[in-house]
Amino acid sequence: MKLNGKNVVITGASSGIGEVLAYKVAESGGTPILLARSVEKLQQISQSIEQKYLLTCPFYQLDVRDLDKVQQTFQTIIEDRGTIHVLVNNAGFGIFEEVIDINLQDMKDMFEVNVFGLIACTKAVLPTMLKHKEGHIINVASQAGKLATPKSSVYSATKHAVLGFTNSLRMELNDSNVFVTAVNPGPIRTNFFEIADKSGGYKKNVERFMLEPELVASKMVDAMFTQTRELNLPSWMNAASKFSQVFPELVEKVGGKAFFKK
Repeated sequence: MKLNGKNVVITGASSGIGEVLAYKVAESGGTPILLARSVEKLQQISQSIEQKYLLTCPFYQLDVRDLDKVQQTFQTIIEDRGTIHVLVNNAGFGIFEEVIDINLQDMKDMFEVNVFGLIACTKAVLPTMLKHKEGHIINVASQAGKLATPKSSVYSATKHAVLGFTNSLRMELNDSNVFVTAVNPGPIRTNFFEIADKSGGYKKNVERFMLEPELVASKMVDAMFTQTRELNLPSWMNAASKFSQVFPELVEKVGGKAFFKK
């Protein structure tokens, strides 16, 4: 019960990794605080967790693109709950399109959710974490933030931005007791691909490599309140990402056909 007495705020908590993580936090004794756009889904998850674990599971409606609402919502959470011990910036989505085909509104939305919203949520919790000299900020990035591939140019760009922000933030907080972790998963068996890959082709090609959301969520809970710099899953995909950083031309040449399976 490593999270006893800890308030864990999860953005994008209405489905996918965010939903599974909420259950894992409750299982570890923490109080999951759910944020997402869909009140109906949040209410269902909250009631299920409260019935299963006999604890309070607050939820708040929030679209992280609304930066003013982000500040207001986190202030309300702090007033209601006292402090925020962990923030998991999980809200995000992707659309796999080549640059020539990408809709510019989709581009804007991806940056607003994946990057601007994440930064705004982080900024909202930092004062209370620094005041209490305790906290953990976990940013869900992606292996796409390390290894760019065709048809994920804009999504990959947002995750590169998340990693750059996370690495800088970690150094800024080096002398505090606030930990900063980046989570870089490969494809996960969630509803992410319902938006990202409407053709279903990419999902079919990587089906056998997909991570189970329960595994990813468990690893994230295990990393809480530890000095884990990055959580990279699966290990073989992270090895490929590291190799590409050393030999980018070789990887692009050899992996060309495989990259176009999106």
